[in-house]
Amino acid sequence: MNSLEYNTERKKLIIPEYGRHVHQMVDQAVSVKDKVEKNKMAKAIIGVMGNLNPHLRDVPDFQHKLWAQLFIMSDFQLDVDSPFEKPSEDLYKDSKPNKLNYPQSHPKYRFYGNNIKKMIDIAIEWEEGDMKTKLILNIANHMKKCFLNWNKDSVEDKVIIDHLDDLSNGKLKVIESNLPLTDSSEFLKNKIKTNNFKSGKNRKKNKRRF
Repeated sequence: MNSLEYNTERKKLIIPEYGRHVHQMVDQAVSVKDKVEKNKMAKAIIGVMGNLNPHLRDVPDFQHKLWAQLFIMSDFQLDVDSPFEKPSEDLYKDSKPNKLNYPQSHPKYRFYGNNIKKMIDIAIEWEEGDMKTKLILNIANHMKKCFLNWNKDSVEDKVIIDHLDDLSNGKLKVIESNLPLTDSSEFLKNKIKTNNFKSGKNRKKNKRRF
């Protein structure tokens, strides 16, 4: 029991995607004194890293990236002969990733989502014509689908039209000839098919376990 180690007590992984074993191999390579043996170990570790990322084999400069990551995982303490220029320690340690801008908007009708509001705003800017008319109809039908996915078995077209009018500040209207919108039963039919398909896949997975 005394030999057990918890991850919270261990050294923090510099590139967690490679796991602790790869980091331990890197640490071992750093501690090796013989330069020839150290170079052999570095190449072996690069081979392991490459096998863990087969999807990157077609990416340009794949090997260059692996060697850079090797030096980073060693905290730039690894002294080996690299086929590529060693990355700058100052550049890596001083640089921080750009902060992600999360959407801060709080839509009035949350069950439609932010994308519907973006589509409406774009449609408002379009020139009047057949393309805009079709876009408005598609938006209204998508709103109806979202509404039904929310928690309803049916919804009147007037509710969707009123919501579209509200969200567009009265600037978007579904023309009379395009009414009624797609029937609720069509959306619900597709919803049932999707749910049945997912249920079928889950049943097959459960059968394989036994």
